[in-house]
Amino acid sequence: MANWQGFYKLLWQERLQRTIENKNLTADQAALITQHYDMVGEQQVENYLYNFGVPTGLLLELPVDGRLVTVPMSTEEPSVIAAANNGARMIRAGAGVQTIIESRLVRGQIILDNVADVVALQTYVETHLTQLLQVANDAHPSMAKRGGGAKALTVEVLDAQTAIVNVLVDPKAAMGANVVNTMSEAIASVLRQAGYEVLMAILSNFATESLVKAKVAVPVTALATKQGMSGADVAAKIAAASRIETLSPYRAVTSNKGMLNGIEAAVLASGNDTRAVNAALHAYAAQGGQYHGLTRWTVQGEELLGETTLPLILGVVGGSIGIVPAVKLNHALMDNPTVNELTSTIAAVGLAQNLAAIRALVSTGIQAGHMALQAKSLALQVGATPAEVPALTAALQQAGKFNETTARELLAKLR
Repeated sequence: MANWQGFYKLLWQERLQRTIENKNLTADQAALITQHYDMVGEQQVENYLYNFGVPTGLLLELPVDGRLVTVPMSTEEPSVIAAANNGARMIRAGAGVQTIIESRLVRGQIILDNVADVVALQTYVETHLTQLLQVANDAHPSMAKRGGGAKALTVEVLDAQTAIVNVLVDPKAAMGANVVNTMSEAIASVLRQAGYEVLMAILSNFATESLVKAKVAVPVTALATKQGMSGADVAAKIAAASRIETLSPYRAVTSNKGMLNGIEAAVLASGNDTRAVNAALHAYAAQGGQYHGLTRWTVQGEELLGETTLPLILGVVGGSIGIVPAVKLNHALMDNPTVNELTSTIAAVGLAQNLAAIRALVSTGIQAGHMALQAKSLALQVGATPAEVPALTAALQQAGKFNETTARELLAKLR
């Protein structure tokens, strides 16, 4: 029987040895773990064993607010970065993506249960507004000194006995989770002293006070395909496909997943929280009562117009950003963007990714380009050496069959 007792207390070498013994790892497997040991990684998570790497590539010359941005993207899916670059290529035919960020606040929630009188609670918060905001800012004074900090309080009544005191915080260049949680707990302490029953105090990742609006106009001529479909026809089909996303949640989910292929890859490379972004975007897509696509494409004259509004709260300081060398490198590759520049860039990545995906769907189909890129992974899977991969990939594409049996047969012939 495996012995994991006190595993978290062990030194890394001891954890490795215990894992080898408990799971009967081979020498090669143990060597792989050792090869991917990272000192910073060991400080980040409990029961650390090794770093699991994700391939990182570049989205080049994405036009955002008058700048051509280089965007590192970390993903295991072969077609994502290729599609993003294809989308950026089409967008460059126009004026690029234009964005607006009207506010950037993070919501903290102090949830109160068994409230005797919700009206009295509202009166209490209004009467003590200045004091409560001061308590919040005193809990993290450096944020207020930089011009950020707690800016507003609101009371949200859920039912006759349940209410939420919301604190809206400007986290400046950080994503703000720790700051908002600290401030929320400070306000919770005051409310407890005032006799209120606090169920919990925690930030909300539904960043509706941190919306970025992005729009793009693409000349229809840039959408024409090599197979002979005109740009005007492609644009009309993209607009029709976009309309379907307002009618079918099943289609909308898949479209948003494709958009998130790019967004999540760029967010991960930037050292930000992909799970928070994912949750917020899906919640935003469903806020009207029916899940819908996050982008809207329409045709106006000779242009395909795209627009999206996304709840995005990101950071350029804090968390893993300041301590993980690869994340710092990725920010350097992006020319060390401000938090607003990063937010705008991520929204633009979403538009580029979505444009490329829908164009492929309504023209050549998604599998043509997707499977061509998957062929490389398949070649490696069946044991092709790096030198053999190009030839085997070409043979698979010529055969038009992308499965392990065919790949093994073709590799045997090549050899």
